[in-house]
Amino acid sequence: MIYRTDITNLRGDIEEKVGQKIIVRGTLGRSKFFEKEATLQKAYPNLFVVKYNEEEGNATYSYTDVLTRTIDLQIFDGENYSSIVPPRPEEPKKLRQETEEDELETEENLY
Repeated sequence: MIYRTDITNLRGDIEEKVGQKIIVRGTLGRSKFFEKEATLQKAYPNLFVVKYNEEEGNATYSYTDVLTRTIDLQIFDGENYSSIVPPRPEEPKKLRQETEEDELETEENLY
């Protein structure tokens, strides 16, 4: 679940990085992916603007695109590129099994 604080924190992180080089990765559907180098141009309350090369122009993305991992932003820190959103924490197996068992019990109660 995405909380308002997650969006606020991400917006702050992106605002700090305006003007830096980035790599944008995303999907185009049907197993098609893209990866382009760009520059963070501006950050607004609900979205941010990315400037690609002269031929491709600009694109806008929402902060939820990043949090839901529809796109991945890799920020250039002078030496390397690193993701602006940390990797998802691994869900413990025990918790996952309990959830599956709860779903089975619910399905059994329906019949």
